[in-house]
Amino acid sequence: MDYLKLSISEIHKAILAGEVSPKELILSALKKAHEDKNNAFEYICDKEALEQVENLNENQKNNLLYGIPFVLKDNFSTKDIPTTGSSNILNGYVPIYSSEVYLRLVEQGAILIGKTTMDELAMGGTGTTGHKGVTYNPWDKTNSRLVGGSSCGSAAASSAGIVPFAIGSDTGDSVRKPASYVGLVGFKPTWGRISRYGMFPFATSLDHVAFFTRNVEDSATILKVLAGRDDKDSTSSFKPVDDYCSQLNANLKGKKIALIKGINDCINDTLILDTFNKVVELAKQEGATIDLVEIDNKLLKAIYPTYIVISCAEATSNNANLDGIKFGPRAEGESYEQIVFNNRTNGFSELIKRRFVIGSYSLLKENQNDLFLRAQRCRHLIVNTINNVLDEYDAILTPATPSVAPLISSVSSDKLSNEYLIADNHLAIANFGGLPSITIPCGFENGLPFGLNLTGKAFEETKLYSIAKRFEDITGLANIVAKEDK
Repeated sequence: MDYLKLSISEIHKAILAGEVSPKELILSALKKAHEDKNNAFEYICDKEALEQVENLNENQKNNLLYGIPFVLKDNFSTKDIPTTGSSNILNGYVPIYSSEVYLRLVEQGAILIGKTTMDELAMGGTGTTGHKGVTYNPWDKTNSRLVGGSSCGSAAASSAGIVPFAIGSDTGDSVRKPASYVGLVGFKPTWGRISRYGMFPFATSLDHVAFFTRNVEDSATILKVLAGRDDKDSTSSFKPVDDYCSQLNANLKGKKIALIKGINDCINDTLILDTFNKVVELAKQEGATIDLVEIDNKLLKAIYPTYIVISCAEATSNNANLDGIKFGPRAEGESYEQIVFNNRTNGFSELIKRRFVIGSYSLLKENQNDLFLRAQRCRHLIVNTINNVLDEYDAILTPATPSVAPLISSVSSDKLSNEYLIADNHLAIANFGGLPSITIPCGFENGLPFGLNLTGKAFEETKLYSIAKRFEDITGLANIVAKEDK
């Protein structure tokens, strides 16, 4: 039996029953990682994983994550393990400290088997901009479709059956959109719910730790481990952590759920929309009240440009320390300015340079009011509008993406269409407001998965998980894994 394709709880039961040992799991996961054909790995932790499994504490055996292999997006610091952010500017960088997320997982007995590819410095959204090239979708056997980004490697490793869960980060939709493309559960909690200490910052006010699992219950398990105050991260919340798993109540009776008309209207794929609507009707039959809510289309069209301006401005500031002097490879030069110029010219891809130019331009004193501050005001309007909807409803339900995983050749598609501006980028709303948001599988088109998304009120992860669990039961698409015959 291939235990790595099972859920966390199923693997845990197998370990306790003596059907499989943690070492056998780790050896199998490492073998799969080396055989990966999707370009999912920046670094495979052969030596580190085997050392850790040999030193597991038997007293931890009842921990659900004991002996469970996982992967970590390469923007989380791991002491003595290379961490590059998939960027040449950090090529060969080995941190001297570990992120809080990594430490909490290891404390529970989980074992890191690799660092995964990503869009460079978590910017991009396609899984094509990392310094190792394109990361491929495990569901497509021709290597012609995107896995999505920026958490592309973590999505690919989990959906390919290499690990049962994977850690990523989500600044606009970087876990929830790939989850739709590869048939996984992708979850990001409320901003501040999980410590970001040791996670490379992209856009601080939008960044969230997020993760992939194969079912909702496993997602709740991971959140229980990672959530909670960390004094090393002043933005982490003091709010108590719920026991998310024990409170899963898959019942939609009496729940009020909103659909956003402007988002649904922009989806051109009739199969996706029809499948989504059938799920909605089944939810209504179970007692949920589901209403179509109208939001000003101007606000919906403003989501993407607002995100670009704010994220690029924050990224420009956050990455100013990447000069090649403090860490990473150093270029030649006769002066400090020339060294920094050469480092950043050669170390960053064209996409990163463009984003830094946009960010710097937006932050110029003469441009701030027209660009950066206007984007902030627009963000405020969008968040207020969404929060007003959530004052009346328990959750907002949308198709996660307007299509199945796009062809790699279509990366430069029409960026001004309503489908792109609204249906392809609406998940950023949850980042604007720091709201919990989850994508789960909804259906298939030509053998490729697509998902639906639920967004709830801040710090109401328990309610959101319960609603998502029932939708998962309705679709019947928990624990799906891409076939290996690639």
